[in-house]
Amino acid sequence: MDGRDMSEDEPSGRSSFVEYGIEDKPPFWTSALLGVQHYLTMVGANIAVPLILARALGMPEALVPRFVGTFFVVSGIATLAQTTFGNRYPIVQGAPFSMLAPALAVVGVVQATNPTGVAWQAALLQLQGAIVVAALVEIVVGYLGLFGRLRKFLSPVVIAPTIALIGLSLFDTPQITAATGNWWLLGLTLALIVLFSQYLGDSHPAFQLFPVLLGVVVAWGVAATLSVAGVYQPGTSGYVDLWSVASAPALLPIYPLQWGIPGIQLSYVIGMLAGVAASMIESFGDYHAVARLSGVGAPSERRINHGIGMEGIMNVFAGVMGTGGSTSYSENIGAIGLTGVASRYVVQIGAVVMLFVGFVGYFGQLITTIPDPVVGGLYIAMFGQIVAVGLSNLKYVDLDSSRNIFVVGVALFVGLAVPAYMGNVGSVAAFREGMRGVAVIGPVLGTQLVADTIYVVGSTGMAVGGLVAFFLDNTVQGTRRERGLVEWEEAVEREGDFASAFDRFLRED
Repeated sequence: MDGRDMSEDEPSGRSSFVEYGIEDKPPFWTSALLGVQHYLTMVGANIAVPLILARALGMPEALVPRFVGTFFVVSGIATLAQTTFGNRYPIVQGAPFSMLAPALAVVGVVQATNPTGVAWQAALLQLQGAIVVAALVEIVVGYLGLFGRLRKFLSPVVIAPTIALIGLSLFDTPQITAATGNWWLLGLTLALIVLFSQYLGDSHPAFQLFPVLLGVVVAWGVAATLSVAGVYQPGTSGYVDLWSVASAPALLPIYPLQWGIPGIQLSYVIGMLAGVAASMIESFGDYHAVARLSGVGAPSERRINHGIGMEGIMNVFAGVMGTGGSTSYSENIGAIGLTGVASRYVVQIGAVVMLFVGFVGYFGQLITTIPDPVVGGLYIAMFGQIVAVGLSNLKYVDLDSSRNIFVVGVALFVGLAVPAYMGNVGSVAAFREGMRGVAVIGPVLGTQLVADTIYVVGSTGMAVGGLVAFFLDNTVQGTRRERGLVEWEEAVEREGDFASAFDRFLRED
């Protein structure tokens, strides 16, 4: 943000720091640059997930660019679908880390059984089938309104730690904490973003609107120059491989069922359901975060239901295309806080750009040359912003209440501790084996359905903290005003404020 007070409302009804609101449409070329900036904030994750999966699958190197490009194509189409027909919030959709753990489990099990044919392809087809079927459940949960009904049980005491944990749980991403990382380059990226967004934001519109884009491009330019000069050698942190761009394929053939017909096995579907559940919880928090940063009321039950339902549809599409799924991205929400750009139109333009980039090998390869330290500096700015947004919801609650302090504190601590424990366990298979050894109830806890669900949800800090806060807030005695529900409900949008695609179609008729 540029130092303006997001609590002071303008006559338009949105927070004063918002430069472009959800319904605003900046000039086309400005929107294109802003849209690319939104996508740059999540490029690390949208590349990391397919690369991790490709490595686990043992996919041939020649096919990896096409695999990565498919993720960008799915991201572009899913973002367009969500912003047009789903919850209509300016949220980028991309490859989910919440579904990565069960995906890797499926891949490992299939390859361990020595399937006939090509091992990587057989594993990928089983993964696709698991995602498609699990996503059908997500569609039902969304459009039947099952998830939105939780809305009435949620207070700011629950929402605050849930959103904060989106950022806190990502502090140890390799791009930030790797011991071999280039801290000079990471610091430069972060310093540039801070300089443009906080110190120079009022001096020129470019600094106010494009702090992330400017910071990343300048830092990348410095790294590329040092790489060409030989200061950064291949294989070292910060090296930019410009030659890989020239050798990339011009066009990538990306189409549905490109890897074959998906397979369906119940045990894999059950494991993937845990990832989908964690993804829905994460998206629920994202919806509240983007509403808060966009200066509009908290999402209504209808908007939440349409958002979750559309994510389910796009997960089916992601499975058919052969990727690891799709969900809302927290990184892009942090960009809204830094730039004040919350325009749906901007995100849609960015989605179209990324959709075409997915088919063009040169552009996709160019994006992959962004060094990890640059991405790390970007993440610190983005994730820190999300933590602050989550905690800002506490302005509605009574912070002199020991009850509220206890709930928020315990939720935050457990939301960090449990995923750390799961990480130390090592794998879903090791966790499943450990659960089988629990006295009396071990045979139940050790089943794939129960153990995999606990492992995946337990590995997601936001899910753990949110569930703990939800339980405590709804069982520990406290008044509605003390919990912030009185002021909170005044800030929630009315059900009639959200118009679905079907509603808008009827109005046009």
